[in-house]
Amino acid sequence: MIVDDGIATGATVKAACQVARAQGASTVALAVPIGAAETIEAVAQYADEVVCLAAPKFFFAVGQGYRNFRQTSDDEVIALLDRARGGFRDVLAGGSAADPR
Repeated sequence: MIVDDGIATGATVKAACQVARAQGASTVALAVPIGAAETIEAVAQYADEVVCLAAPKFFFAVGQGYRNFRQTSDDEVIALLDRARGGFRDVLAGGSAADPR
């Protein structure tokens, strides 16, 4: 299962699907909350199943599907990875440094 925050050009999910296949995945499923309709069609050839919740008629950016689509800082990513090293229970119990609330 490949999950992305959305599909604009499709380059990232195409590469992810190809890597999954190269690593031996027998089935590749792709899930995204938002994407450009024509791009969703194009990347469908790389996955066995594609689920996209919204493909707006006037798609201009992945961020249009989010209330808060701010960038995650390097420090936030490092903190989350450090917490994840302790196990997912710790991450789930403590919330996220990138909590959008």
